[in-house]
Amino acid sequence: MNKKKIINDPVYGFVTIPSAFIFDLIQHPYLQRLRFIKQVSMTHLVYPGALHTRFQHVVGAMHLMSLAMDTLRHKNVPISSKEEEAVLIAILLHDIGHGPFSHSLEHTLIEGVSHEMLSSLLMDKLNHEFAGRLSLAITIFNDQYPRKFFHQLVSSQLDMDRMDYLNRDSFFTGVSEGVISFDRIITMLNVEQGELVVEAKGIYSVEKFLIARRLMYWQVYLHKTVISAEQILIKILYRAKELAVQGKNLFATRALNHFLKNKINHHNFLEDPGHLEWFTRLDDTDILSALKEWVHEEDKILSTLCRKLMNRDLLRTELRNTPFLETEVALVREKVKTHFDLEDHEIDYFVYTQVIQNSAYDIQHNNIKIINNRGYVQDITEASDVSNLEALAKRVVKFAISYPKEIGHPLDGGNNFSKNN
Repeated sequence: MNKKKIINDPVYGFVTIPSAFIFDLIQHPYLQRLRFIKQVSMTHLVYPGALHTRFQHVVGAMHLMSLAMDTLRHKNVPISSKEEEAVLIAILLHDIGHGPFSHSLEHTLIEGVSHEMLSSLLMDKLNHEFAGRLSLAITIFNDQYPRKFFHQLVSSQLDMDRMDYLNRDSFFTGVSEGVISFDRIITMLNVEQGELVVEAKGIYSVEKFLIARRLMYWQVYLHKTVISAEQILIKILYRAKELAVQGKNLFATRALNHFLKNKINHHNFLEDPGHLEWFTRLDDTDILSALKEWVHEEDKILSTLCRKLMNRDLLRTELRNTPFLETEVALVREKVKTHFDLEDHEIDYFVYTQVIQNSAYDIQHNNIKIINNRGYVQDITEASDVSNLEALAKRVVKFAISYPKEIGHPLDGGNNFSKNN
């Protein structure tokens, strides 16, 4: 079989699959599952074009990694063919553990289990299946390889993962603020004392990258309507699990039914390998098919939440810079309780507060290093002549409250951050 394939990617054009073994990995059901998991969860409810998948993302990240390898080799950084294939595999498989709707349902179906842990477990499983051929990739992925720059290209503040998702999410949402000069940044990469650095000529492109990341978080990933939709989805799964544990027979695919009827936490997930196998059968279609059916369920809470999500009748979400007072939350809860005729323990399915925080740059961990033409290395915040770059390292915290629109605007006159943010 001819395994020298190319993929026509809408962002980068033709992407070449670099080896027959990587082709086999891409063809594996674990990776093909990512075709049915949206990259940015419920973001399409705000930006209709955001229907791209995790599969597109990992292939794009692999393509950028290949460009990075070419750049570093051109600058006389010694990289063996085994190291190159390993780092390409590491970036290709870095998201293999994502569940349905990406981050939205993390820790919901399985308590205390992150997608990073699942990715690591699935990589170990693939390594066993392929007779140890992923060992070096796993070592790089786990940051146990002595040449640190390989792991930094997979996971750091200037890795190929972030570079692709900013570029790709900007492309599919149409939010131009996320466009970055990925090609120039990659061209300016180098290695100094085993660690990844950026040549000083690329500092402005990196500054734009950090600013773009900040704008994309507040304009796309943490958009108030997106977090409203994601919270409804999480509450739906909690309610479905609650009913299933009580013995209610809900419509569900076999894979989803396994996680609804079994209370699975971090410990018993690791003890029973069968849970991981069931997880590999889950994707967005399991959840969507259930949502469509649960609209017609007898349970008022489940059917109402599903109907709201399927009809895009989302909860109103207000953001502000200061916490909501207990009296304000109590007022909203009471109005919702009365309007929907709820019991006290049921109100949490319709009213919830969140603390949303983000910083575009972490100066303490895996910081971005700039090297000048004299070989002097310093943090980008020190090397930059942009006075507000350090401000990007500060954690921005916002407070949100979500509730059904049916109760109007009970908090009008409060210290809202922005109704349109």
